[in-house]
Amino acid sequence: MNKVALITGVTGQDGSYLAEFLLEKGYDVHGVMRRASVFTTERLNHLYQDRHDGNVRFKLHYGDVLDPLSIRRIISEVQPDEVYNLAAQSHVRTSFDQPVYTGEVVAIGTMHVLEAIRDFRDSSDREVKFYQASSSEMYGKVAVIPQNEHTPFYPRSPYACAKVYAYWQTINYREAYNLFACNGILFNHESPRRGETFVTRKITRAATRIKLGLQDKLYLGNLDAKRDWGFAGDYVVAMWLMLQQEDADDYVVATGETHSVREFAQEVFAYLDLDWEKYVRFDQRYLRPTEVNVLLGDPTKARDLLGWKPSVDWKKLAHMMADSDLRLAERERTLVDAGHLV
Repeated sequence: MNKVALITGVTGQDGSYLAEFLLEKGYDVHGVMRRASVFTTERLNHLYQDRHDGNVRFKLHYGDVLDPLSIRRIISEVQPDEVYNLAAQSHVRTSFDQPVYTGEVVAIGTMHVLEAIRDFRDSSDREVKFYQASSSEMYGKVAVIPQNEHTPFYPRSPYACAKVYAYWQTINYREAYNLFACNGILFNHESPRRGETFVTRKITRAATRIKLGLQDKLYLGNLDAKRDWGFAGDYVVAMWLMLQQEDADDYVVATGETHSVREFAQEVFAYLDLDWEKYVRFDQRYLRPTEVNVLLGDPTKARDLLGWKPSVDWKKLAHMMADSDLRLAERERTLVDAGHLV
């Protein structure tokens, strides 16, 4: 029988890459998605299988980590071997505008998943391995560079604070209830599937539209903020590797390099033969109330114990995203020229 994986937050960037990866590994994959009045499965359309067909290995279930009964029902029905908790309100700047909602989804939502797993494990006597998507944002305002698994946290946003709560609860369930529970402290990971409000995708989307005359300017906040950027497709492999180990543990997943928002923008515009200074403008509305200046991860433990290393560096990542968004901009340009878009 195939292994069974359950992914919360499956419609997001990481969820789509993880589902893709696990299906290639021979898993049956189930995803939890919230009910919405519009389609939210764009990143998963290439994985879709009609339930009327035979041998369906990818299924979606309506549920919400804020609705513990739905999570318990899905886990009882699916009977997963592995659960990957990727559900979150993950936009850091937005968390300042919606701190309560962010805390409920990220912190309490994780508790609902952990409790559902514990109850299922105890009632069925089946081990369920749990992965928690922790974040480099938990480090926040730290003087230690690079950051590793022993670096103290100093969260600087409602999102980061909620992630710290979920991180320690994951460890608590591991130690108090003997649950196989791991934290992946993932540094920034991007891709062509990244949401357009995140800074890297905002840059590549705008630059390609500017290239084709669809946009005049790009407005950004803190250009000096430095991040450790990797490719999301690489990082989901690390998630899986954590749950294949004999013992549960916590790992930093990063590239070991840091670059500023300014550098990323310069690279993208130069790749498109554009002078970034002609088009990029500062807008203080995009600044966070409390900023995180530098994040740089030390992936030594993941490299040595998991055998994991990134395959895509930040420049290749920037070019990959620009190429993808250029294709989108070309389609948009065609529609504009045909009079279908204004």
